[in-house]
Amino acid sequence: MTTTMNSAKPNSPLLSIGNFTASRRARFFTTLQQLKFNGQLLLKDAHNRQWVFYLNRGDIAYATGGSTPVRRWARNLATYSSQLPPYLPNLQKELSSIEAAIFTTCWEYETLCLWIKQQKITLDQATKIIKAITIEVLFDIAQAGDVTYQIKQDNSLSSELILIDSQQAIAATQKLWQAWQNAKLINYSPNNVPIIKQPEQLQARTSPQVYQTLTRILNGQRTLRELAGQMKRDILSVTCSLLPYIQAGLVELVAVADFPAPIFPSVPEQPSIATISQDLLIACVDDDIWVCKTMEKLLTAAGHQFMWINDGLRALATILARKPDLIFLDLVMPQTNGYEICSKLRKIPSFRDTPIIILTGNDGVVDQVRARLFGASDFISKPIDAETVLSVIHKHATE
Repeated sequence: MTTTMNSAKPNSPLLSIGNFTASRRARFFTTLQQLKFNGQLLLKDAHNRQWVFYLNRGDIAYATGGSTPVRRWARNLATYSSQLPPYLPNLQKELSSIEAAIFTTCWEYETLCLWIKQQKITLDQATKIIKAITIEVLFDIAQAGDVTYQIKQDNSLSSELILIDSQQAIAATQKLWQAWQNAKLINYSPNNVPIIKQPEQLQARTSPQVYQTLTRILNGQRTLRELAGQMKRDILSVTCSLLPYIQAGLVELVAVADFPAPIFPSVPEQPSIATISQDLLIACVDDDIWVCKTMEKLLTAAGHQFMWINDGLRALATILARKPDLIFLDLVMPQTNGYEICSKLRKIPSFRDTPIIILTGNDGVVDQVRARLFGASDFISKPIDAETVLSVIHKHATE
């Protein structure tokens, strides 16, 4: 994969996408396609579950994350490449023999690449696995509702198997999610495990044959998705068949632990917590006099030095001369724009790590994504709020 920018950018801050509906997902991925974005898109929900999309020119190369990523990978591997052994324990042994050095980013994807080279699976099988996993990840995100997002521009995956058009994947997922909603299953996760909660009552309300079948399959070991695969039925019909027992309190859906990952990539050492300097030189590039007067009062009261640049065309030269510690940059100005100024600053070594905070009256996702790709550190919507401004300074301007 090749980047469309001159250098990789650091992780962007987490930004909220409320009620991440199918239409909003489509618009969001369309923006990434238009920008030909290369790198990672990370989504996180209120329960701290995180999903990762690896993108190439805005299309999906791979997706992972959530509560049971290893189970998902192993189940789809078994479904579409039956020549490999079951995940536990034989497949774990197979994976443990692989040289760990080849896993640099995403062991699930990189294992598929390796096995194609070794002719243990075919490209067609890997394609089916990746497509199925992508739709499952999108389904789980649809069920999660409100999420935050983060983007990281890089060359995440060293090789490319297939690219999935995000719009087609979202459309396919939406059909499944709509059917799930119509069946009144919105509060039930297909990644949960059904267990018998009231065995005596269940036995009294079912025939001996049905009770025997239920006790055999509802053993607390398989998720709804895994049950559907074992029974060779679709997930919707399996869940609907269990729904009367669930609603009656005879069967319960519980969370399950994921399979252990066979590869544990090294985790970069976390930097120590830094403290904020109380004597920063902070620049504000904005042609709005009210914004800059407000910022000046706020920042000088907080103990910082302040410089106002009201002419976007002079901004670059002034910033180079004064070298501020942090820059607030208006997105829309006469004769120039914040994207252009931010991009030029990021190409200058001394400003590569300087916090650049975009100011704009439009809080749309498109502006936020575009700002990140041009190197912005954060994003604040107008009208400015004193608490938000001080919070973002504390977040980025540390010593």
